[in-house]
Amino acid sequence: MKGGLLVDVGVRAFLPASLVDRGYVEDLSKYLGQIISTRVIELNRGRKKVILSRKAVLEEEYAKLREELLANLQEDQVVKGIVRRLTQFGAFVDIGGVDGLLHISEMSWHRINHPSEVVKVSDEIEVMVLKIDRENERISLGLRQVLPNPWDTVAEKYPVSSIVPAKVVRLAPFGAFVQLEPGVEGLVHISHLAERHVAKPDEVVTEGEEVNVKVLSVDPGEKRIRLSIREVAREKQTREYQDYSHNKPQDTSDVVTIGDMVGDLFEKKDKE
Repeated sequence: MKGGLLVDVGVRAFLPASLVDRGYVEDLSKYLGQIISTRVIELNRGRKKVILSRKAVLEEEYAKLREELLANLQEDQVVKGIVRRLTQFGAFVDIGGVDGLLHISEMSWHRINHPSEVVKVSDEIEVMVLKIDRENERISLGLRQVLPNPWDTVAEKYPVSSIVPAKVVRLAPFGAFVQLEPGVEGLVHISHLAERHVAKPDEVVTEGEEVNVKVLSVDPGEKRIRLSIREVAREKQTREYQDYSHNKPQDTSDVVTIGDMVGDLFEKKDKE
């Protein structure tokens, strides 16, 4: 029937399309022949008019499920969920009948500009419950908490004194932040940008530039890595000098020394 479904409940009843489900249903034909649970919301015996609502039943079931989930859910618990909707600030994830907010700052160990860089609608993901506000029925979720933390292995991957490639991602008055890998950034202090005095970092490097840096110190606990471009240049100069010293010609037969010149003078004097 146009606009809804005719349902046999012993008498003929009408189920409006808007009350078939919790959301909009485009194709009502899939309900033909099905046994469904509904609630009578209007009854006029004289006119033999019966109006039903399946949505009311589903809303009650959803509310009960939500209440049970909120009661049993614990912070730091890892749960499975389905991404339902994306926004500029994050994603709403259905974790079993209840939507939680996965904020963009909790999606990855590295900075992202939009949630679509990490997840998409209908993705099935595992998330950690970060905070539960039972009074307002709000749940905060985290994705990066269930992913490997790149800072756990930085000491092994970037040992002190090693020279590694990096990308300049941000400039500040006191230096340049460079990315060693997604989620791991270090600081090249302005004093370590070059041998000469540098007033502003953009005199030496630009955002997006690929550079080589030397690791000066690593503090995984504080998530800090001190780096140097100046030391890379110094090491390069040292190697070039050593290579030159090692490879320069050893034949000195054409070299005139002071001893040779003085010896020639004495020989001439003796002859006179």
